Amino acid sequence: MLQRGKSLPEVHGSVAVPVAAGFWRKMLAFAGPAFLVSVGYMDPGNWATDIEAGARFGYQLLWVLLLSNGMALLLQSLSARLGIVTGRDLAQACREFYPHPWGALLYLPCQIAIVACDLAEVLGGAVGLSLLTGWPLLASAGVVSVNVFFLFLLQARGMRWLEAGILSLVTVIGLCYVVELWLAKADWAAVLAGYLGPKLTGIRPAHGGTSDLYVAIGMIGATVMPHNLYLHSALVQTRRIDPTAAGKQEAAKFNLVDSAVALNAAFLVNSSILIVAAAVFFQNGVEVKELRQAYETLSPLVGTAMAGTLFAVALLASGQSSTLTGTLAGQIVMEGFLRWRIAPWISRLSTRVLALVPAVLVIFWKGEEGTYDLLILSQVILSLQLPFAVIPLIHFTGRKDLMGEMVTTPFWKGVAWLVAGVLTGLNVWLVYETLRGWLSQ
Repeated sequence: MLQRGKSLPEVHGSVAVPVAAGFWRKMLAFAGPAFLVSVGYMDPGNWATDIEAGARFGYQLLWVLLLSNGMALLLQSLSARLGIVTGRDLAQACREFYPHPWGALLYLPCQIAIVACDLAEVLGGAVGLSLLTGWPLLASAGVVSVNVFFLFLLQARGMRWLEAGILSLVTVIGLCYVVELWLAKADWAAVLAGYLGPKLTGIRPAHGGTSDLYVAIGMIGATVMPHNLYLHSALVQTRRIDPTAAGKQEAAKFNLVDSAVALNAAFLVNSSILIVAAAVFFQNGVEVKELRQAYETLSPLVGTAMAGTLFAVALLASGQSSTLTGTLAGQIVMEGFLRWRIAPWISRLSTRVLALVPAVLVIFWKGEEGTYDLLILSQVILSLQLPFAVIPLIHFTGRKDLMGEMVTTPFWKGVAWLVAGVLTGLNVWLVYETLRGWLSQ
């Protein structure tokens, strides 16, 4: 057991920020942490919930993505401020400022969320690789699971190499879906109505399947990801900033810009996935039950083989890039909550094994259709863990004794608590809806 140390000590303060430089040079120095966080907002779990939403409900749930993006931007900016001002990540703050053993016990829901996220990455990446190569799904899952070691090669060369590698994969995802949008020929008037006309019934479709409430909460869980709040508060500390109050204010300002650009890019990708699913599957009455089915039916419906190939390439890139989110977060929460300092490769490998076991069992038991259902379930599990991360984050950033002059203002504190209330309320509604469904069977 160790006393509290630096977050991600192998890269802590490793990126220098120029002192006498203009806005763009400083922005370039600060840019990066939010893009690493944003890959978790474009992971295969998002694909499953976005495709489910678009294929079952058309453009109806686009407003959920818009709402989720606003929530994510607020909470990630608070996470970044916590790391910059206090020099602690969220896990360290929970362990240090909450009475024993309650602070350490928060590790359990956080670790569940990380495993759920990594499960989605393994399954999505495996399906993408299988679609492109024709390999069996189980073999593909094994191949994508070893990509965690590739991260060590990038990180060993420095934080900037790691950020550049992830940004390259994110760019591939974005470009693929720019072309998909062009091919899909969406109804843009209906798209606008989906953003501006919130609608949620909580009723299951007449032909069966999940309710729009269940899918909406899965979308929120896939977008506002609890472990990303721990991750962001650590990643901002990779920048070597001026430790004065003015230096911290400057760092917070640039990290807010970084978060806005990165999360809005993720929002556009998620919107594109849902819009394509609505334009292609919903409009043609196709019920999507697995990612392979989406791949195989996309090209005939759109009219070009390019559509299916782009889908598979983007899915594989999504699984590979978002691997970083879960494995780094696993290291952060273990060291922060439990104050266990073990070799990073052991921490990340253990996270991957915990996710691989249920993935393999589901592949054996139910095949690819089961993996699609499990992807959606993993995102609902993420949503159920949100209060355990969001409430401590809002509490800490609202404490003047911790944050000083950078404490959250009363207005934004009120908005943040409202977000926490909405998330908790939706989770209670989900439990009620699920129990009612079980009892009616």
